[in-house]
Amino acid sequence: MPNRLPLRKFTSPPWSEQEPTWRDAKPALIEAALKRATARPSGNWFVVGASRDVVRGKPFGRTVAGREVVLWRGPGDELKAGPGACPHLGAPLRDGAVAGGELVCRWHGLALGGERFGGWSPFPAHDDGVLVWVRLDEVGGEEPLPEPVLPARPREGALDAVATLVGRCEPEDVIANRLDPWHGAWFHPYSFANLRVLETPTEDRDRFLVEVTFRVAGRFGVPVTAEFTCPEPRTIVMRIVSGEGEGSVVETHATPLDRGRTAVVEATIAQSDRRGFALVRGLAPAVRPAMRWAAARLWRDDLAYAERRYALRSKGAFPG
Repeated sequence: MPNRLPLRKFTSPPWSEQEPTWRDAKPALIEAALKRATARPSGNWFVVGASRDVVRGKPFGRTVAGREVVLWRGPGDELKAGPGACPHLGAPLRDGAVAGGELVCRWHGLALGGERFGGWSPFPAHDDGVLVWVRLDEVGGEEPLPEPVLPARPREGALDAVATLVGRCEPEDVIANRLDPWHGAWFHPYSFANLRVLETPTEDRDRFLVEVTFRVAGRFGVPVTAEFTCPEPRTIVMRIVSGEGEGSVVETHATPLDRGRTAVVEATIAQSDRRGFALVRGLAPAVRPAMRWAAARLWRDDLAYAERRYALRSKGAFPG
């Protein structure tokens, strides 16, 4: 049986008196982990947004790698996707309507289902229950896979929330940020304390293992041990391997929008053996905004990191 309260009182030095971590955050180590991550297959799948973003009766549009993409719910709420421009005169299908499971263009009423129409051809789409994905073979250029490469997730009964932010960078800058855990307690002192990297990636065991306390209020926080792994080139996963919420994951997905702009789509999927967690799940509509706020707060800082990295790389001035 878990302890009644997950909070622990902790001590940590003032921000300026922390042990510097720059010697451990070796550029070559981060770059090697990034190269291994970006070399993994994706099967040409890209995260578009949260499953809840695509609702019955309304299209949802996004630009992915410079391509307009539209998604909607077909018969039986099946996820459908295709190019975002109407094949008739190019109207934006994201502004259309959905009737009888078909996507209807508002300009002239052309109805599109899951079949090819002239030069318009549907895209493979996948709803994993938390996120929606689209497969763009012309963009990815890899051997297509029938489904996205998904990490293991908590069992049924978990609580999930998805936050989306956009930055001026590329997916590799987002992934590189997460492959630098040493910046946590320095750059995010409001969230992390006593961060210690226990294990760094190798060819044989490609993960970071990190011990950290998540700050809650004042000198109270939740200590955990977490691992960071990259199942595919645009995804990095933090999984709690011991401590409160063991098995919970935070999936960070980086989706290119157009040149130099990337969406960070972060899914937090939490679980707990505590009896009170069932009550929290019952309050999910009220809890999810707080979860999204916490993710967005962290990513406002981390996007500044990713954007700075991209700006320096673009000028050939990145020291890594």
